[in-house]
Parts: sequence; structure tokens; C-alpha cells
Amino acid sequence: MKHEVNELFTKDTYISSVKENLEKNSERLIHNIREILNFNYYCKIELIDFMIFIGSFDLSIMMFSMNREASEVFYEGNDSSVFAGSHELLERISYYNLSYDKSDEFWEFYEENDEIISEDEEKILVEWFVDCWNKANGGSIKLPAYCGFHDANQSFDLQKNIWVSDEEKWWD
Repeated sequence: MKHEVNELFTKDTYISSVKENLEKNSERLIHNIREILNFNYYCKIELIDFMIFIGSFDLSIMMFSMNREASEVFYEGNDSSVFAGSHELLERISYYNLSYDKSDEFWEFYEENDEIISEDEEKILVEWFVDCWNKANGGSIKLPAYCGFHDANQSFDLQKNIWVSDEEKWWD
């Protein structure tokens, strides 16, 4: 059975498929990033945190306005043009399509390679976000901005193009 699984699924074919599916959503993400560039950000916001939420072969991206104490910043004034809080940057998209008739074989392959595949998935997802961010001129946002995964302990600093720990992000 293992030989059969390896013929059906390889790390390279899986990663290639993930990249292709992400690319199909690049224009939408670029468009959405361009929209947030025009937001009137509340003056008490100290950083923007883009959080990638991963499900079974799908993802969504939320944007949170934060302070350096790791708390979300809200605006309670009357000016409706001021942004603070959260914003859905990208609603749930599929990044891998699994054929139902290949499900058992795929999950056997995935479990055997879970650690390597998970690392590669995260790397590819952040690279894709950064590429879209750069194409949208995301760096023009005057606030520090980070991209990371829900419940992770590090984020990618979109201004400095480096990975940083949560401690560095919140208390930089």
C-alpha cells in the first residue's frame, strides 16, 4: 500500500497544487490589500496584525488593529470614517482540492509526512501573502504590519521582511 500511496501523492505534487490554488486567489487578495491602504486608521492603533486561519484545505485572513500590549484596539467615537477593530481581508478560500475517491490514500500520505508538509504549507502561505502585499504596495501603510498564523508564536514582519517572535512583535 505504501508504494501505491507514494505514486499517487508526493510532497512536491501536493505543494505544487497548493501554490496553484493560492495563485488563483492572488488578484482578489491584492485588491483587498489595496482597499485597506485607504482606511483611516484610528490614532491609537500601534500595529496591524494579519492572522491566517487554516482549516482542512481552506484558509481565511483577518486583519486586527492592535496595541503593543497584544490587545485589539477599538474606536468608540462617532466618526464612521475611522477604522479600528477587525476586518476580513480574505474570506474562506480553498488551497487544496482533494478528490473524495482518493481521500484514504491522501490522508495516509499526509500523516506520514505531516511535519514536513505543515512547515512547507506555512512557508508557502506566508510567501504568497508577502508577494500579494508587495504587489499591492502594502508597505505604504505607516503602521508596523505582521502576518502570522492563529495560535503561533512568531509572525512575519512585513516592513522588515523577517520572522519575529511574539515578544519582538508586541514589545518592539
